[in-house]
Amino acid sequence: MFESNNNNTRPQAGGDSPPCLSSSSSAHSGDTTESIRPSARPGPDDGDGDEELERCSTHHSLGPDMPVEPVSSVIEIPDEVYDRLPAHRKLIIVFLLSFCSFLAPISSTSVLAATPEVAAEYNTTGSIVNIVNALYMLFMGLSPMFWGPLSQVYGRRVTTVVTAVGFLACSIGTALAPNLGAFFVFRLLTAFEGTSFILIGAAVIGDMYRPTERGTATGWFLSGTLVGPALGPFIGGIIVTYTSWRVIFWLQTALAGIAAIGSYFLLPETIYHKKIDDLVGYSGAAKAKVLLGMLNPWRVMVLWEYPNLLLTGISSASLVWNMYSLLTPIRYVLNPRYNLTTPMQGGLFYLAPGCGYLLGTFIGGRYADFVVKQYIKKRGMRIPEDRMYSALPFMGIVIPGCVLIYGWSVEKNVGGIPLTVVMLFLQGVAQLFCFPSLNTYCLDVMPGRGAEVIAGNYVIRYLFACAGTAVVLPAIESIGVGWFSTISALFVFSGTVCAWVSIKWGKKWRRQVDAKRKRRATKKMVLGEKNSGDHLAGEGGNSRHNARSAKGSPVGGGPLTTPGMQQSKEEV
Repeated sequence: MFESNNNNTRPQAGGDSPPCLSSSSSAHSGDTTESIRPSARPGPDDGDGDEELERCSTHHSLGPDMPVEPVSSVIEIPDEVYDRLPAHRKLIIVFLLSFCSFLAPISSTSVLAATPEVAAEYNTTGSIVNIVNALYMLFMGLSPMFWGPLSQVYGRRVTTVVTAVGFLACSIGTALAPNLGAFFVFRLLTAFEGTSFILIGAAVIGDMYRPTERGTATGWFLSGTLVGPALGPFIGGIIVTYTSWRVIFWLQTALAGIAAIGSYFLLPETIYHKKIDDLVGYSGAAKAKVLLGMLNPWRVMVLWEYPNLLLTGISSASLVWNMYSLLTPIRYVLNPRYNLTTPMQGGLFYLAPGCGYLLGTFIGGRYADFVVKQYIKKRGMRIPEDRMYSALPFMGIVIPGCVLIYGWSVEKNVGGIPLTVVMLFLQGVAQLFCFPSLNTYCLDVMPGRGAEVIAGNYVIRYLFACAGTAVVLPAIESIGVGWFSTISALFVFSGTVCAWVSIKWGKKWRRQVDAKRKRRATKKMVLGEKNSGDHLAGEGGNSRHNARSAKGSPVGGGPLTTPGMQQSKEEV
């Protein structure tokens, strides 16, 4: 469905790529040779999830005197990497990841319909329970800073399996929570674990699909991420109407168990280059220092040095703000407006945006890929920013228009239920024309670091989702749903401006920041070599007699090398 054997464009070469050769060659390191041709398909006795796809593996460190961090935003990835898996296997993985990504978002909203019941259970107020929901979004925003670097170092598969098991355990803990404190803790841990599915799923799509194919695959993947928040309150409303709110989390536990089993048996390791391979040859404190640097959450935020990544994050955040500020107050706003009496009746309104998200799945991603191919024909080359053209009309016109009509029709009691449902549906469809474009841009713009780029994007968007969830009810009570919808519409329009500015100047910004990073890296290396040379010169002055009398030592000022430089020389 997604796979195409046509190679419309090859990734740009440049930057500091892992030391693997051209796409038709092999990578040599020491006494090992790894072909990067498409790997053989597993036999009938091989486990689906346990086989190792062939990948770039250095099997040696770059040496203590050499930087392991790329200073360019472009890393060469051979085209054959995208043919390691057959098309039907890619489909299975995409649907598995879409199912996994369904879990954390549905958990974020399924409890909304049960807020009064949870508050009564723990003898607290609905406002306190809503604080938990806002903190849930906060932890969803913070966790990508950990899971993104972790998946780059140790790979996608192990990170997914570990977090799936953690999500399962925390779901059980939430269902059994004996008091409000335990409910708080397990809910927040569930958010922290569950966001890894969304982040790593996007990175896996970048590992498997060529840039001209990623939009379609991303559209299918995002169906789980976006349908989850819409279906959560509907399912929660049905459960709360007929049974205990704890059943919501027992259902979540069952779904998490399916995700954990599916991840273990069906998800292979798809990453092209694990950063852990760069540490072979390091030892002791040096290895620990470099590893901690690789896993440092600050790595994600450092990428905001690229203005195009920061602005794209704000664009995505405006859409997520809009989504959660629409979904969170539906029961509080529409139930009294239309004289609805049960949680299930209010939950039916969530089906409108949910159906919109689902329909957009079939169209939005394909449209994004279509736009990319059209600009390739026009320019004769692929520029990552061109993909975002597909989102502009929907972000700038359709979504703000739908939000304004929805807010003021509810405020003025005009149009009734039909108009409300139609607007919720149309803005849902429009969002699926935007998210595949923005998400796939994060994968395209910095090949080889897609997990960290998408992690930074998710940090921004879920922090704004947290803010939207926290302020929407007080704001509506204060200024009304009409004016709050106006604020949301203006925010989405400003996100459109951010996307347009990134399209206009993104390429220029990337080159400027790459040049600045290279200058910093060069300066740091020169200073390091100078300090090392001064240190060795001092030692040489104190032991010149011993050095000259040693067998094989240079008589005059022979060239001096550090152990790291000598190690690199021997390995080369």
